[in-house]
Amino acid sequence: MDKFSTLDGIVAPLDRANVDTDAIIPKQFLKSIQRSGFGSNLFDEWRYLDSGEPGMDNSSRPLNPDFVLNQPRYQGAQILLARDNFGCGSSREHAPWALLDYGFRVIIAPGFADIFYNNCFKNGILPVVLAADIVEQLFTAVAAQPGYRLKVDLAAQTVTTADGTVYPFSVDAFRKRCLLNGLDEIGLTLQYADEIRAYERRRKEQAPWLFMDVGQ
Repeated sequence: MDKFSTLDGIVAPLDRANVDTDAIIPKQFLKSIQRSGFGSNLFDEWRYLDSGEPGMDNSSRPLNPDFVLNQPRYQGAQILLARDNFGCGSSREHAPWALLDYGFRVIIAPGFADIFYNNCFKNGILPVVLAADIVEQLFTAVAAQPGYRLKVDLAAQTVTTADGTVYPFSVDAFRKRCLLNGLDEIGLTLQYADEIRAYERRRKEQAPWLFMDVGQ
C-alpha cells in the first residue's frame, strides 16, 4: 500500500448525499478480486449514458456531460468532496479500490458509512470528516473557482485552503500510523516476520508431532 503524508490536489465535488457502494462501483464489476482496473467504471451508471458491462471498451462509450467527473475543470482531481453518509450500502472493498484506481487519495465529507471508512484506510485512501457547514463552504468555493485546490496534511491533521484557512480533522492514531507508513494488514503482519519464524521453529521443536505428515 502506498504511503500517504500530504497532498496538494484539485477537488472534484460530488453533490449527493447517501452515495452507496453500488453507485461507486456497480455490482456487475465485482467479479474480479484484483485491486486494479476498476477506475474506468467508477460511478459507471452516472458517468456513462449506456449500460456498462465487464470487458467493454470504455473509451468508446458515450459520456454523460452533466456528471462532474466528465467536466474538464475536474480532470486530474485527487480529492473528492462529498456529502453525508458517503459509502453506505454493502461492505464491498471494491468501492475504495475503484476510487483509488481512478486517482482519488482523499475524500472529504461530513460523515462516512463505518465499513467503507475502515476500508479506505486499508487501501491507502484518507477519509476526512469535516463539519457539514465547512463542507458546504468548500462546495461553494469549488463551484466558484475552476481548478480549486486543497492541501491535506495527515501528520498535522489539517486541510488548508488556498487563502490559508486551516481546518483540523481527527483521525485514529493507529490508522494514521498505518497510512503514513503505507501499512495494510499484510504489511503490519510482515513487521513481525522474524518473530513469527522464531515462534514456528520453537513450536516445531516443542511439538514435532503436529508437523508430521499424516500419510506416514
